[in-house]
Amino acid sequence: MNTISPFNFDPFFSRTIGFERIFERLNSIATENLGPTNTYPPYNINRHSAHKFDIEIAVAGFTEEELDVEYKDSSLTIQGKKEDKETDNYLYKGIANRSFRRHFHLEDYTEPTGASIKDGLLTIHLEKIIPEELKPKKIKIGKGSTKTAVGKDKEFLSE
Repeated sequence: MNTISPFNFDPFFSRTIGFERIFERLNSIATENLGPTNTYPPYNINRHSAHKFDIEIAVAGFTEEELDVEYKDSSLTIQGKKEDKETDNYLYKGIANRSFRRHFHLEDYTEPTGASIKDGLLTIHLEKIIPEELKPKKIKIGKGSTKTAVGKDKEFLSE
């Protein structure tokens, strides 16, 4: 890898095969967070079970039309676009009313299942949905003969 990274993954590349995607994701997350710390808007991550999560984002002052939630390639992006209104005559404006963009990198097979907004909190529901072909399978153990991969019978010895 020729990109500048705060972490040196070179020792891992020489000892692992097929994990390049993990190191690339860690590198992108690390470089994404370089520079000034982005703390707006504040958020919570709530775990309900091993497979269900919620992300709660404080979006006071934003309407549903001003918010956009997008999921693509295991990445969740939340944007709030606020138009500056020059007709506002505030004497003091302490509530942040600026546009924002937040990224969350989701684990494989974790997808948003819905979103809602209530009392100034945008809640995005996430669930880890494992495909049937990747779920553990019980293998029935039988007695007698069984077919091998090439289709020949193989006798198993039993006492």
